[in-house]
Amino acid sequence: MITDRTPGSSSRRTALLTASFASLMAIAIAAPAQAQTTPAAPPPPATLPADTADNTAQDIVVTGSRITTGGFTAPTPTQTIGAVDIARNAEPNVFTTIAQLPSLQGSTGVTTGTNSTSSGQQGLSSFSLRGLGTIRTLTLLDGQRVVGANVTGVPDISLFPQLLIKRVDVVTGGASASYGSDAVGGVVNFITEKHFVGFKANVQGGITTYGDNKQYLFQAAAGKSFFNDRLHVEVSGEYDHEDGVPAGGFGEQLANGRSWYRTSTFINRNVTNDGSPQYLVRDHAQAYQYTKYGLITGGPLQGTAFDVNGVPFQFQYGSNGVPSKALPGTPQFGLVSGCYPQGGFCLGGDLSGNVGIGTTLQSRLDRYNGYGRIGFDLDANNEIYATVNVAQVDTMNQPNPGATKSSLTLQCSNPFVPASIQAACATAGITSFQFGSSNGELPANITVYPTRKQYRFVGGATGKVPVFGTTWHYDFSYEHGENITDIHVKNITLTPRYNAAIQAISLNGQIVCADPVARANGCVPINIIGGTPPSAAALAYIEPTNGPFQHTRQTQDALAFSFSGSPLSLWAGPVSFAAGAEYRNEFYHVVGDPYGNGVSAETPYTSTYPADPVLNTAGNNWYAGNYHAGRGSYHVAEGFLELNLPFLKSDALGSANLNVAGRVTNYSTSGTIYTWKVGGTWDTPIDGVRLRAVTSRDVRAPNLSELFAAPITTTVPNFSNPNPNRAPGDPATLTILQNAIGNTALKPEIARNTTAGIVLSRPHWLPGFSASFDYYRIKINGVISTLNSQQEVNLCYLNNITTLCGAFNLTPPAGTAPYVNLQAFNLASIFTDGFDIEASYQFDVAKIGLPGRVVLRGLATNVKNFITDPGVPGTIPTQGAGVNAGNTPSWKLLTTESWTTDRFSLSVQQRWFSDGVYSNEYVVCSSGCPVSTTQHPTIDNNTMPGAFYLDVGGSFNITKKLNAYFKIDNLLDHDPAPSPQTNTGIDVNQALYDTLGRLFRVGVRYNF
Repeated sequence: MITDRTPGSSSRRTALLTASFASLMAIAIAAPAQAQTTPAAPPPPATLPADTADNTAQDIVVTGSRITTGGFTAPTPTQTIGAVDIARNAEPNVFTTIAQLPSLQGSTGVTTGTNSTSSGQQGLSSFSLRGLGTIRTLTLLDGQRVVGANVTGVPDISLFPQLLIKRVDVVTGGASASYGSDAVGGVVNFITEKHFVGFKANVQGGITTYGDNKQYLFQAAAGKSFFNDRLHVEVSGEYDHEDGVPAGGFGEQLANGRSWYRTSTFINRNVTNDGSPQYLVRDHAQAYQYTKYGLITGGPLQGTAFDVNGVPFQFQYGSNGVPSKALPGTPQFGLVSGCYPQGGFCLGGDLSGNVGIGTTLQSRLDRYNGYGRIGFDLDANNEIYATVNVAQVDTMNQPNPGATKSSLTLQCSNPFVPASIQAACATAGITSFQFGSSNGELPANITVYPTRKQYRFVGGATGKVPVFGTTWHYDFSYEHGENITDIHVKNITLTPRYNAAIQAISLNGQIVCADPVARANGCVPINIIGGTPPSAAALAYIEPTNGPFQHTRQTQDALAFSFSGSPLSLWAGPVSFAAGAEYRNEFYHVVGDPYGNGVSAETPYTSTYPADPVLNTAGNNWYAGNYHAGRGSYHVAEGFLELNLPFLKSDALGSANLNVAGRVTNYSTSGTIYTWKVGGTWDTPIDGVRLRAVTSRDVRAPNLSELFAAPITTTVPNFSNPNPNRAPGDPATLTILQNAIGNTALKPEIARNTTAGIVLSRPHWLPGFSASFDYYRIKINGVISTLNSQQEVNLCYLNNITTLCGAFNLTPPAGTAPYVNLQAFNLASIFTDGFDIEASYQFDVAKIGLPGRVVLRGLATNVKNFITDPGVPGTIPTQGAGVNAGNTPSWKLLTTESWTTDRFSLSVQQRWFSDGVYSNEYVVCSSGCPVSTTQHPTIDNNTMPGAFYLDVGGSFNITKKLNAYFKIDNLLDHDPAPSPQTNTGIDVNQALYDTLGRLFRVGVRYNF
């Protein structure tokens, strides 16, 4: 039976039910359609959206525009989370609250990236709008850029001051014309209280139902005015500790009683044309190349495993597998009949050596934050100010247990090999055997310790002045930011030393390392058969305390000036105008340790990292965490103009305005580029109904990492030379040096972003109700992506893509090795579209005899398409919409219901995303399958369930100044669905599913 590549009838029913539910939700409940101004402290009721409130008495700053004037309505949809919403959600990090918005897909945080050693992104909290990645979302603090916390340029939200946040605006459309590079998916703007007066504090604690991830949070802020309310001073400080959720052990044992891990895996039968599916989705996959304490994986003794005491026993293969016991060099060497050689899996059997669950479920985090602002009013309308933000985040994660090794070769004469195995070797006529181990004998597992420190200083002036009879707003600022990132890795092996230490011989009655060079340089042998820990000396040799280390310094200097006003009025109202100029310089310098980076002027050998002839002076000596040195900088100069033109005002036809903007930007690396937007709104004569639409050209410039990546050189044997015109005698295959480097010739990615929608705001027949529906469409060309070295060469010679031909030289001068520079290029494209539904309804409940006010709100996002085209001949575009193994489920929903009185508040929140698939490229079948191809492989199951999470919370005013509260996340303790892998890694999508379980938090707030 064959089915198509799209989800089956069950998924279609889900989509229909989802659409119906979303339509009802849009009519009944959800979040405000535009920015709203919300009081700073609970429990007052939420206010109405700013675009429908009375704006005559104040000027509204709309994040989707640079125009500052009363009554202005931007055409770009903007979602808002106010201080009340943040307080009600009671998260220790405001990042988590914002990341729950359905339009934010693929954000990174303390539960993602925990299986990584070398990425540098562990514990890094950054937003991703529309699933386009954190590098395509611009995050601002009070409308100003923030220095990156990673060489990709993304900031760490954990480093932001959080207690003084007044609201967070999320612009869900392109905004490069207003704010510059990176605003392709949109903008997230944190807006703080500028003139806070008084004192407030928050103390909070939390724990999961499993007794882990213990949390405690302390926050305090104070503000006071001096000199007749002209000098404003405010300070805040925070400390947040989160234990995190530790890794499980070997096999399938999760941390602290969790039971959802099943080693779910894609089994590759490696048969494509027998009428059965090539891939099988199965639980309890067994990797048969290693066990916890060692397994002979090839040769006549294959299938002999060792227990913790080093005693041999017959390994229990899954799938009733039988080892081939074939000799090296034969086709069956290392294979197990009944199992699956592609990937090396059996099903069931002894799973004690599996390592996938040995990954931290949430990184440990300690967050320190200090913030201060001083402002002085020159007069009633003009202020000069300075802010300082000093913050630090320390995190820790375990990427995997042990240090898995397969395809090792041990000599039968090795004195650590049990006598019975030495005798069996002699009987079989062999002198060595192939061996694999999870290295369960190592006393401690790999741990990664990233620390990020941020120093950010801003000075500026803001206000308004009269010019020729009209009022003009201005804003001038200078920002200097520095981010220092240090990453230390502990309990990790040096591969060359490990390889030397496992090869032991008996010499003069002592067990020593076999290699005399290694022995002369401190090698101490280790026994990897069984679970006896290495001696202190052996451990110090293979795992020196000076493990992998990386030090990165990033700086950002930004100078900005803007002004706006309404110089004239037309028949439909005042014409508003904004303009400005900005200059920014970005710099980074990273240094890795000499064992990872290699010996260089920046990383010479020292007494801490002594020279060792066993090690490679070119680096890459660690099991993982081989950091490399690099540096780079670029600067940007740009100017922008924005115009809002009212052109219709009529009782019969309503009112309408046209909003246009343009920006010219010059990058020191890629030259000049232009961005623009054209949009408008129409307040129709139908009560409360507004139409809005905007289209824009947006850009993302290449970041420091892409331009100036720290170089990494590796040797690649058997590289194919496809040059059809190669000279006689030039080899068809050769060994090359592959240099992974940055590409300073990269150009900005260019996006076309369009949104159009309808807003219903407080109609007279339902004054507490607002709703909106918006369609979005984004196409990004010239997406920066990396090819492998063979692709680069093939595309040059076989597809005549000449831009790649300068990245390699396979016939260099004599004495020079052939090389390929592995770089990023502007080849790929991304297309995504879908729609957002938002609504809110708030009302007093006095009519039914109850006190207080009820607010119902919710947001839903549908992803119709998310198509990625690699831009490489021979590949096809892939559809990511509805792929729950990725970041873009078809539907994502957030709804809240709250009841607030003068004494207490109660709230309920629902988070949900729809059922999906593993990949839209799979062909689902059980029999009669077509031929399975690389582009459309066959599989027996392609359904990945969605998830529903229920959160509840409440607060009680003990006094007018003291408020106690509680929050329970994932009340139903819903387990995540497996996201099968092609190996035995952590088989869950931590960016989409809750992996922690039920979480309790309680706290007390004081507001004076």
